[in-house]
Amino acid sequence: MIRILNHNKKVIICILLAGFFLLPLKTTSQQSEPLNLLSGRFTPEKLAQIIQTADKWHPYPTAEDHASWQELPSAVRDVYILEAEKLLNNEWQTPTASVFLEYSRDGNRSNYEKISFGRREQLGKLVIAECMEGRGRFINDIVNGIWTICEETYWGVPAHMGMQKRGTGLPDVTEPTVDLFAAETGMLMAWTYYLLKDQLYEVSSLVNERIRYEVKRRIIDVNLKRDDFGWMGLSPDLTRRVNNWNPWICSNWLTAVLILEENPEIRAQSIYKIMRCLDQFLNPYPTDGGCDEGPGYWNRAGASLFDCLELFDSASNGRINIYNEPLVQEIGRYIYRVYINKDYYINFADASAKLQPDPSLLFRFGKSIGDKNMLGFASFEAKRQNFGTGYIGGSFGYLGRVLAALFSLSDLVNIKAEEPMVFDYFFPDLQVMLARSIEGSNKGLYIAAKGGHNDESHNHNDVGNFIVYADGFPAIIDVGVETYTSKTFSSRRYEIWTMQSAYHNLPTINGIMQHNGADYKATDIDYKADKNNVVFNLDLAKAYPSEAGIKSWKRTLTLNRNESVVIRDKYSLDKITGDIIFTLMSWAKPIIMENGTIKLDLNSKTQGTARDVFIFYNVTKLNIKTEPILIEDGRLLRAWGRDIYRIILTVKQPLIKDNMVITVKQ
Repeated sequence: MIRILNHNKKVIICILLAGFFLLPLKTTSQQSEPLNLLSGRFTPEKLAQIIQTADKWHPYPTAEDHASWQELPSAVRDVYILEAEKLLNNEWQTPTASVFLEYSRDGNRSNYEKISFGRREQLGKLVIAECMEGRGRFINDIVNGIWTICEETYWGVPAHMGMQKRGTGLPDVTEPTVDLFAAETGMLMAWTYYLLKDQLYEVSSLVNERIRYEVKRRIIDVNLKRDDFGWMGLSPDLTRRVNNWNPWICSNWLTAVLILEENPEIRAQSIYKIMRCLDQFLNPYPTDGGCDEGPGYWNRAGASLFDCLELFDSASNGRINIYNEPLVQEIGRYIYRVYINKDYYINFADASAKLQPDPSLLFRFGKSIGDKNMLGFASFEAKRQNFGTGYIGGSFGYLGRVLAALFSLSDLVNIKAEEPMVFDYFFPDLQVMLARSIEGSNKGLYIAAKGGHNDESHNHNDVGNFIVYADGFPAIIDVGVETYTSKTFSSRRYEIWTMQSAYHNLPTINGIMQHNGADYKATDIDYKADKNNVVFNLDLAKAYPSEAGIKSWKRTLTLNRNESVVIRDKYSLDKITGDIIFTLMSWAKPIIMENGTIKLDLNSKTQGTARDVFIFYNVTKLNIKTEPILIEDGRLLRAWGRDIYRIILTVKQPLIKDNMVITVKQ
């Protein structure tokens, strides 16, 4: 059970969560019947009546409407054209079979993806620049890019070849399968066709015909025919919730259908099936809107859902609109609720600690659900990122979002900027809490912590983990994840150090770490918040296997506003068979001082922007040592820089029952 006491409403809400993530896909934590917000309201016959035909749907100006493109800010147009000029007569690097095979041979996925993604980004830049300039300078290069990509055996990536019956290795050209990047390539081709159809026809009618043929063959037809792709959520034997793959692929699939599918029956059936798939994403989604994949993945989970809803709304002239649904609204609000300061966000699981969300996406989502906080956040991020004053970032996969951003700039700049410094919040389904010392300020201490279970999407074994920020900067951290390899999503995932509880802010008990699986979870969740204190209680015992010998492990995390964070672990064991260790992961260098004090040198780390942090522990009970960890992985380097640190507190004389307290202050 979860007990929540909120200082605003002063009510107690009890929510039964046992086994939630193992429930059938058509239930959520608080409802027994599927919502079916889309497929339950629209039939294929109805869709055929209300969805505009491809020749009538004009969401953005095409290249032919040169005046509309000229109305965009000159600074934006100039930088796009400059970027495209660098690509004139450029080679289209070809990915070889041996590079494709690197993933199956040694687990490297980056080399192939660099070539594949580079091709698509190159094409996207050329397309936008041609629309902006309108002189035909880039058309030949665009045609070369289209033709080159159409010649590829497989539009996806080696890491996803397990979808094919032949398995990992080289792709089987006779079995097109739809992964994230095959779908994004279909979207790229569709928007290229939409924007430049007339110009491409002047080169050769076969260019447009080739686009239509390849997208139909690789994306539209195969998705309509098959139900067994796991991301669809339609297989009767599916036991887990679908994740961000579902709306991410659906948004690109929907774009391809709306632009390229002319057969009315196939068009309506495809759109209806997309709705069915999206309902499999929405039906089991936590009613609190929390994204268990983290804020970085929200960009392709909740935000890709919004991409779909925006396309539905546009193509139906507003007749398909579910923005008033509470679930959709909560999914949108999640992103500003987990914002900490500057680029920092709560980053449990595989999420990165640093993120720069798309201001246009925030603005359009916020406007659609009528959320002023989200609109203010969009404007805040736009100003902080100088959004709309130059190149609008985004690889090939974001072409649809780039178009949306370009043609909503004038509305975004008129919104008042507001930084979303949420005072405290609890996601009861996600079992994540957050709180800061001072409302509306990054000064003082900030804590976030999680319960949950160890079979979440992009899971780490991290039940009971927490992070602490000071003056808006990381002090005690969740490391995150390294660059993905074949090992990351294999049976050997938990051999990776970043996935293990011993490299989170958690205890190792009798020498035993937490175990992966939905049965390994937090229990007895209790959350309370008022103007002075925020308290989060949970029992970690069931997050560990039986050999750890735990009867109970009560963890209490308390934020005393503007004073301290206190971590209290009260435990009872069956036996003592090994060491009991408390781990803390730090961004700043720990300096061991006298009398059970550790200084985290945050002041030097932030060049005086943040005050130092002090950790107090019972020196009579605990031995201490620290380990520097040299970061060489590119993904972790972007989040933390070259060094992070592991603080290891080992119980000197372990007892069957004991109580350990660690206090964090500035």
